[in-house]
Amino acid sequence: MRALPFAALLLAGCATTSTPVAVEAPTVAATAETDPVDTAADAADDPAIWRNAADPAKSLVIGTDKKAGIHVYSLTGKRLSFTPAARLNNVDLRDLGTRVIAAASDRADIATAHISLFTLDTAAAKLVPLGRFPVGPGEAYGMCLWTRARDHALFGFIVLKDGRIDQVAIDLSGASPKVTTVRSMKLGTQSEGCVVDDRTGLLYVAEEDVGLWRFDADPSAPVTATPIAKVDGKTLVADAEGLALAPSGRNGGYLVVSSQGDNAYTLYSLPGVTYAGRFQIGGGAIDGTSDTDGIELMLGNSGAAYPQGLFVAQDGDNAPATQNFKYVSWAGVKRALKLR
Repeated sequence: MRALPFAALLLAGCATTSTPVAVEAPTVAATAETDPVDTAADAADDPAIWRNAADPAKSLVIGTDKKAGIHVYSLTGKRLSFTPAARLNNVDLRDLGTRVIAAASDRADIATAHISLFTLDTAAAKLVPLGRFPVGPGEAYGMCLWTRARDHALFGFIVLKDGRIDQVAIDLSGASPKVTTVRSMKLGTQSEGCVVDDRTGLLYVAEEDVGLWRFDADPSAPVTATPIAKVDGKTLVADAEGLALAPSGRNGGYLVVSSQGDNAYTLYSLPGVTYAGRFQIGGGAIDGTSDTDGIELMLGNSGAAYPQGLFVAQDGDNAPATQNFKYVSWAGVKRALKLR
């Protein structure tokens, strides 16, 4: 539910006769890239990362091909497995201690949104399907998970293409999962990227041509959206796409957004969501990224190339090959932006 002051600001910005110029973004080189997906045109979409705390070099990256299925990659970018599935879009995962659960927005039925659940077999580096579950009317688009701190309950947020956000409770206690839609929220126009901060219970959603919004993730909370950053053509250029978090301490760190319109990535400092800088990927032996949809970030040691964390971004133009995902050292991003 859009706050009027933010809408007024947006309209005022649209009324200007000058064209905004995006803030310059330093370039950070990719350190690795995944094998290309098998399908052509707009296919690769969104990544997720599982960090192997016991052996960081054996951490895994998941990536969707929204025309064919879902891949599991090594930290060198080698494809380790592929699970066929029709029209998966965004993916997220949570390590629950006893097992790792991945969830993807399922667009196979454009009239009824679904969520597809998987167990990540970390030893075999393979996703094992747990089933498809209906969520509500409309086309599923974005997807993110939340583990509630007080009771470790697992929830999912499915962002519909028209801006509706359905929250589901995911019960894994039985022989098969039970998925129940518990509430809905609404943004005005097409939205997709979302991420939840498990520390604070805050849900962040990107409305592509408008900006970023924040909700309380608890299903008992009001469904009112709080505007936190707008697409201004300077620090954030439409479309605003994937979202990721770099948490620090109790509520600090950074929110990272794919500024798709100028092939950049914008950072906001938490908890206040103030602009902190932006960067692009390129300038190395591996080609850079453009038109990025989904992004993901996992802090902590992920092997020798990623001592402080791994950032993964979908590459919309990997010519002459099909689309893929690029890996970037978070330490490199911090150096480029002079972050502590």
